[in-house]
Amino acid sequence: MPLLTIADAINQALHQEMERDSTIMILGEDVGVDGGVFRITDGLLKKFGPDRVTDTPLAESGIVGTSIGLAMAGLKPVAELQFDGFVYPAFDQLISHASRIRNRTRGKLSCPLVVRFPYSGGVRALEHHSESMEALFVHIPGLKVVCPSTPYDAKGLLIAAIRDPDPVIFMEPKKLYRSLKEDVPKESYEIPLGKARVMIEGNNATIIAWGSMIPVALKAQAVLAQENISLEVVDLRTLSPLDNETIFASIQKTGRCVIIQEGPRTCGLAAEISARITEKMSGSLKSPVKRVTGFDIIPPLLKSEEVLSS
Repeated sequence: MPLLTIADAINQALHQEMERDSTIMILGEDVGVDGGVFRITDGLLKKFGPDRVTDTPLAESGIVGTSIGLAMAGLKPVAELQFDGFVYPAFDQLISHASRIRNRTRGKLSCPLVVRFPYSGGVRALEHHSESMEALFVHIPGLKVVCPSTPYDAKGLLIAAIRDPDPVIFMEPKKLYRSLKEDVPKESYEIPLGKARVMIEGNNATIIAWGSMIPVALKAQAVLAQENISLEVVDLRTLSPLDNETIFASIQKTGRCVIIQEGPRTCGLAAEISARITEKMSGSLKSPVKRVTGFDIIPPLLKSEEVLSS
């Protein structure tokens, strides 16, 4: 199996799915000629042509709105927005239309749409380029939200997202795009949406994380292992729907839980997970659930982020 980065794995998934299904098309800002701002769609325009790989204006509401129409008409659009913080103009389309099509038509129509974008900070980027606002998407009924942390997962989850009949938000941790390599099968494969992964088994406590925070969780596990503290690391993979079964099984085994979240603390996904554990697993808890989160602030600008991370 070849060693791929997350960027490579996503690119390979797009190539293979577009070869398999002629109804799949890609549209977004600089996805064609430039191959995307992070070169994730590199080579697709040359292979599939401008009818299936389309550069759009810098108009996120238009990109998502057009994609909804394409999806309802029988195509399978994969829309790329350049950064998490650029998606806000498209919220009306996502909330009022994409997430409601199946319910509004009583199941007669669906919206097989994937909206991809890089998220998270740690790279000293500009304003609106370092957001971690997954809680906003998780809060919208009708949307599935996926966030890979490894190359293997990135390929399998994206393929599953593209094949899903309903809209999927696919969040890609930009800090991890090329920071690690992993064996990834050449052939096509799916990782089911809604299923978490126990990355490392342990007995003393559970760490729950996703996306860009998985390396942080793994580092904590490695440090504490030297002190004979056994941590179980759970990668959520899919943020909505949550895999309650895997989460609860881990808590039942360890009795303790720490949730790591890059986004702002208030009303974040970590709070929802903590509430579910407290409501359903209180008899198994040996201590209160703890959250390690970002601050309730706008993502800091370049120099400030460097100071805070040092």
